[in-house]
Formats: sequence, structure tokens, C-alpha cells
Amino acid sequence: MADSWVNSAERIGADLHLELSGPGGRRAALIRALREAVRSGRLAPGTRLPPYRSLAADLGVARNTVADAYAELVAEGWLTARQGSGTLVAERAEPLAANARVPKKAPPRARGPRHDLRQGTPDASSFPRAAWLASYRRALREAPNEAFGPGDPAGRIELRVALTEYLARARGVRTEPGRIVICSGFAHALRLLFPTVLRGPLAVESYGLAFHRELLTAAGVRTVPLPLDEDGARVDGLGRERAVLLTPAHQFPTGGPLHPARRAAVIDWARARGGVILEDDYDGEFRYDRKPVGAVQGLDPERVVHIGSVSKSLSPALRLGWMVLPERYVDGVLEVKGEREAWASVLDQLTLADFVASGSYDRHVRRMRQRYRRRRDRLVDALAVHAPHVEVTGIAAGLHAVLRLPPGSEQSAVKAAVWQGLALDGLAEFRHPEFRHSETTMPAPDGLVVGYATPSEHAYGAALEALCAALPPP
Repeated sequence: MADSWVNSAERIGADLHLELSGPGGRRAALIRALREAVRSGRLAPGTRLPPYRSLAADLGVARNTVADAYAELVAEGWLTARQGSGTLVAERAEPLAANARVPKKAPPRARGPRHDLRQGTPDASSFPRAAWLASYRRALREAPNEAFGPGDPAGRIELRVALTEYLARARGVRTEPGRIVICSGFAHALRLLFPTVLRGPLAVESYGLAFHRELLTAAGVRTVPLPLDEDGARVDGLGRERAVLLTPAHQFPTGGPLHPARRAAVIDWARARGGVILEDDYDGEFRYDRKPVGAVQGLDPERVVHIGSVSKSLSPALRLGWMVLPERYVDGVLEVKGEREAWASVLDQLTLADFVASGSYDRHVRRMRQRYRRRRDRLVDALAVHAPHVEVTGIAAGLHAVLRLPPGSEQSAVKAAVWQGLALDGLAEFRHPEFRHSETTMPAPDGLVVGYATPSEHAYGAALEALCAALPPP
């Protein structure tokens, strides 16, 4: 039986595209085509060529024609042939023609930073490969046949059911599977909300990701910055806007949760104005010093769009997120998304559903919460020894800290970090361009946003040394 399979495979062979043209017979044309394929690099050294019979059948020539062509090219040194190994492209270099121009050596690529302390990325080396693979296998084995057809734009029901239970238990979200729409991440969620929810000015926190502001501006949505203080966004500054974007679990990037009184106040505003709150729950699972703060969505599911993803908890490479929508927005968002799922892989959705339902997601988050807390503590301890004059804030949650610097020293500290081979961001990078501070709100301080999740464990100590060397003196 095995010999029959091998013979069948040999008859089929590998595909090889050759154009037989030019003067002479089929044998000469085949030799020219093979020689050119090797000379041009289309057939790399070591490439195994199809057996005689399969290539002859593909080209519509006699088997002896292919055998003779192979033999001549072996004699010329273009090919090699050994008993039991088949015919391969020879390990040789084609000499340049006399009038050929020697290619210029490519300029050396600029070396990247030795240490990466930018915010927003988890430790890639900690991805739970074994547990994810186990969930993938179970999901693939148990998936119904219809899962391999066109995807439901709302997302796989298995994932929406798993998220309903998890978000209720871990984040205090009140929903049902029919009000969850799967997306590829927060930016994708914003794009889906543009025509349905985001019509008119959008209030945002005065510090946030410039990428999100640019995405909104490109879609014609004007953003109005809300001042910040130690209790989070000043929601009493909301005016005629019909929507507000907040990071209430842990203000990004300055840190700290939205005060309970302001949570209630923004819900009251939404009810009175007929407005909607976009809740970016980007790292709500990573709190270290006290019980996690529940989602604002739980206060009024019909006034809040709750948006989450696995980009921080698992990996941004998965491209999986979700929106928990007020019922009145579901149909409009699905209409924007289209008739079929075009963004999130169905197999990844099924795998995440099993990963969550099996408890693997909880175990991974708990493990990473402990690891990131240890990293945060190492950062704080290193600064206490080497830079006690630098205040560290925003460390109760998330994957980054903010280092407060003396006035006027932020730009020089960023440049010093570059000299130390260190990648990080200055606090000014996240400030809204229309931000205006006053004595009653957070001033515009100098600072560094330091992500402590990205480096691998073995590289973290050296990254902290480079950071301390880049900080300004007292």
C-alpha cells in the first residue's frame, strides 16, 4: 500500500511553470527554459525538479525529451542527479556576463532600539502557546460544518456566549449574545460606529492615543478634549456633544479610575441628552493593588457601548475584539459591517471561545497579572534607588507607568533614552492638540510613559538600567 502511494505521488509531481518557445525543437526549448529559470533565480539552488514522467505529462512532451534535457543540464553543471535523490538545481552561482553591472551593496539597515519600553504591547514571549493549541484542537474537532462557510458578521455564537458569561463575571457587564458584535480590535470598532453612533462632535479625554484621534478626524468626527484631574475626566465639562469616549477603568495614559461620582454623572448626562458613552476597557483586567473596577456599562446597558479586545491580555496578533451594544445600535452596526465576516478569523473566534469557556483565559490573566505586578514593582524599586526625585504615577493598574519629570526636561529625557538604545514615549505625545489646562485641572506636566510589559524577562533588568541612565538628574 505504501509503495502504491509513493508511486502515485511521483506520478503527480510538483508544479513547475515553463514556457517552451523559441527556435529548435521541444528538447532545445525545454533546456532554454530550465536554464533561464535557474539563471534568474526562479529555481533556487537545492530545488527538487519534478520526475520525468510528471513534467512530460504537464508539458505534453515525450518522457525521453525531459530525460535528455535533464541529462544535458546535469552535464553543464546546472543540475545534479543522484540515485534515490532525484534531480536538483545545483549549488552553484551563475557568473555575470561581461557587460553586467555589479549590483550596489544595499545600505546597512538602521539598528532598532536595544530595549523596548513603549506602552501598549504585552510580553510576546508569554503567549500561552500550549493552552491556545489545545483550545484550537478542541474547537476544530467540535466545530459544526457550517462554521467553515461564510462567517456571521455578528461573530460566532460560541464566542458571543462565552463572552457574555465572562464579561458579566469579570467586568460586571450586563448583556446577552445578541448584543455582542465581534470585531478585530478597538480601531475597527470605531470605524463600525462612525455612521450609526458617531454623528457630530465627540468628547474625548485630553490625554489619549493620537492614532484614535487621527482615525476620528479622518472620518470627519471632531473631537473635543475634556480636562483631567486626579479623579479622571471632568465630565461636568460635557456640552452639546452626543457621545463621549472614556477609559474609566484606568485613564490612558495618565492612570487612575474614573471617580464613582463621575461615573454616575456621565450616565445622568447620557440619559438627559440622549447621548452615548463609548467605554474603552483596554486593560480593565490588570489591577494590582485593589479589586478591579467594574465596567460603566453595568450602570446603564442602553447608554454605553462597551469595547474590549485581547490585544493586551493575549496578543495584538490575534486581531480579536468585541462591542457590547445598546439594543438600538445592533442592526445599524451589523449593516455597516456587511453580510459576511471579513475581519476576524472564524477559527480564531472558535479557539478564543474554548479558551474562555475552559478557564484557560482566566488562568492566563491571573498569571500575567502577577508577572506584570512584579515588573511594576521592579521599576518602582529601581527608580527609588537610582532616581528618587522622579515621581511614578498610574501604577495601580495597566501595563505602563508615568514618570513625572522636572519642567522642561521631557524632550531631553526622550533624546537621552534614544542614546541609551531605549524606545519609549514622552507624555506630550498623548496630549490632545486643543488641550488647555488651568489651575483647576491637571496641568500639562513633563513626563515619560514607560511600558513594562513588552521586554522579555531576561532583558528587563538591562532595560531598567538604560532607563535610569536616561533620566534627568535631580
